[in-house]
Amino acid sequence: MHVNLQTTNKVLIALFFKNESPYFCGNISPYIMENSNEPATTCFYVIGLSYKKADAQLRGEFSLDHTAKTNLLIQAKSSGVESIVATSTCNRTEIYGFATHPFELIKLLCNNTKGTVEDFQSVSYVYKNSDAIQHMFRVGAGLDSQILGDFEIISQLKLSAKISKRHGLLDAFLERLINAVIQASKRIKTETKLSSGATSVSFASVQYIKKTIEAISSKNILLFGTGKIGRNTCENLIKHTKNEHITLINRTRNKADKIAGKFKVLAKDYSQLQEEIIKSDILIVATGAQNPTIDKYLIQNKKPLLILDLSIPKNVDDNVTELPMVSLVHLDHLSQMTDETLENRKQFIPVAESIIAEIKGDFEAWLENRKFAPTIKALKEKLQVFASAEVDSQRKKINEFNEAQAELISANIVQKITNHFAHHLKDDSLSSDDSLELIKKVFQLDSKKYV
Repeated sequence: MHVNLQTTNKVLIALFFKNESPYFCGNISPYIMENSNEPATTCFYVIGLSYKKADAQLRGEFSLDHTAKTNLLIQAKSSGVESIVATSTCNRTEIYGFATHPFELIKLLCNNTKGTVEDFQSVSYVYKNSDAIQHMFRVGAGLDSQILGDFEIISQLKLSAKISKRHGLLDAFLERLINAVIQASKRIKTETKLSSGATSVSFASVQYIKKTIEAISSKNILLFGTGKIGRNTCENLIKHTKNEHITLINRTRNKADKIAGKFKVLAKDYSQLQEEIIKSDILIVATGAQNPTIDKYLIQNKKPLLILDLSIPKNVDDNVTELPMVSLVHLDHLSQMTDETLENRKQFIPVAESIIAEIKGDFEAWLENRKFAPTIKALKEKLQVFASAEVDSQRKKINEFNEAQAELISANIVQKITNHFAHHLKDDSLSSDDSLELIKKVFQLDSKKYV
């Protein structure tokens, strides 16, 4: 059976965005306007889904591991995308990038995950240009986190940006924006108590254990998975439970040994997982596997076992709840917990938002000035051509012509004229767009080659 991909793309776009006209930027996607002579306009978008509308299972369908993220970037580059960053955490999966239509980014996500366009449509969000910029700042500041003040997304954003840069997919705009978001995050951490105390799902998991399990310090705790969430959970367990019966298991033993040595707890081989589960009162699963690693057939316990699954996708099969001695709690339930510490953080939201506004304003000022650069550069080169021609002319007319002095004087004049125009364009009281066009027209400039 032959499938017309171009027709399919047009149908899917029409279905997905039939009620979403605000997402269109200038001209509609080239998938739809294949017979139009008008050029498509490229805009900055964020497309994604988060805990707000997508449950853990659906977030798992759209999660991007390292291999999937790499493949996504390779496909993006081959399809002509110039700048893109993809992030994926337990709470959200997002793609930031430039496209003529957001569906180009949605296709990349769906092509590299188990998720479908239809599922994405039911739980997703799409932001464009200034709204996309604002969204990135709020995410980076912990204001959009599942637990208010959780800044773990920043490390993911940094890592994702580095990966994009290695693939040649991080332009000056996106790199500057991410650095601005990181700056805002640092200032909010320093100048507010939005993240006071422990934060994140690892914090919530320990609080849940303390409230649920009696005599927690005497219980046997097994932590399976030593990634960032696993490490943070281990640290929080030691700080807040005073428990000295914690065992770590990781598929790669040396990683477990490093964490165990740091926190002075036990580490065991992956082959001993079932044996250690039998000994445990609490099992915390925080692996990065794409499929469940724990199911009812692995559990042979004769005493109550509390399982906390902190993984996305879910790493504990729901069939464990068929066992009478087992209780299963997933991170979405943990993230709904509130306590006095989390409630107190809300008072720092206005200060955090003011910090975001300040740094976002600086970024927007840089962005505004950046649009002048191609024209200013073209103008300077045109003036240098004029100056060189005049120096050549005067050299022929004047005996004992001082060429070095003439070059110095002409260079200074060119720089002063260029600076004058640059200051003119940056004057907020003037219509910079009209001024740009006038300068281009008067000096017959082609500034496109400097973009």
